[in-house]
Amino acid sequence: MAFEIYLSEARRRAEQARGLWPNRILTDYLDAAVGARPEQVAITGTNSATGERTTLTYAALARRVERIALGLAALGVQPGEVVSFQLPNWWQYPALYLACVRIGAVANPLMPIFRQRELRYMLNFAESRVVIVPARYRDFDYAAMLAEIRPDLTTVRHGFVVGGEGAQSFERHFLERAWEQEADARALFAARRPDPNALTELLYTSGTSGEPKAVMHVSNTLLAMALRYIDWVRLTPRDVVFMASPLAHQTGFVYGMTIPVVLGTTLVLQDVWSAPDAARLIQAEGATFTMASTPFLSDLAGNEAVTREAVKTLRTFVCAGAPIPSVIVQKATERLGIEVLS
Repeated sequence: MAFEIYLSEARRRAEQARGLWPNRILTDYLDAAVGARPEQVAITGTNSATGERTTLTYAALARRVERIALGLAALGVQPGEVVSFQLPNWWQYPALYLACVRIGAVANPLMPIFRQRELRYMLNFAESRVVIVPARYRDFDYAAMLAEIRPDLTTVRHGFVVGGEGAQSFERHFLERAWEQEADARALFAARRPDPNALTELLYTSGTSGEPKAVMHVSNTLLAMALRYIDWVRLTPRDVVFMASPLAHQTGFVYGMTIPVVLGTTLVLQDVWSAPDAARLIQAEGATFTMASTPFLSDLAGNEAVTREAVKTLRTFVCAGAPIPSVIVQKATERLGIEVLS
């Protein structure tokens, strides 16, 4: 079945009249960034499983997004069909979401902590057509897990592994083949451009009160969150966003992945949390903004290896999730000079 969203015409008009819904999609902002500053760094991060560091400009990111989108279309993925990916904070994550937007597919981010039981339920409920996992991450074999549950996945037609081998290799199918030489990308993307009120993201809740719920978002609702935060925190294209919260969580998805593309600025990714490593990344990349839950702030403020000098560029830490003890805010403010927002 296709997931359906009902948004009344009155609701659409009201949100647009209030200036909350921009009536755009995220690839509009990607295209604007490529046109204005193609050599601006879009994403930089390290794959902790391999040690490989990747830095992509907006021009390079757009080329990879195009190739991945055409690779998905070649698999038969249609507008409105679900592409699931269970990935850490690696560059492939934002590239996959942007590729889904290019062809009108629905992105289904999955937290790396999920295992066989959760994935069987989530992938079948979403009626996923394609699923993408890492080969290994934090000493867990995701490729083996995917192979184990494949017979139980009734709608999945294709499974790929980032860092995998053979026909399942993500790199082999999506990156090594020049799909743009085999298809008219401009015509395909124009024909499949999704409406800003079409389903674009399917994100599961944690399932603490029963089976996880699949929360549906359209481009307008996602961008409404991003744009309001940009105004609230007074972010500009000169800011650099640091993100250690999982991109498969809505915190990482909206405030880590979406906001930098909207601004046309840099996203700095950390895939395994460590306060000293975070401080080194913040210092090296000049990060100015981040958003994460209270334990991240507590670790950063309480770790003696993290110095005020190392995080001097980090202007704002938006803290969400658990309540924020005042002692942690005081320590972050006084010891590190960080503005903490709830």
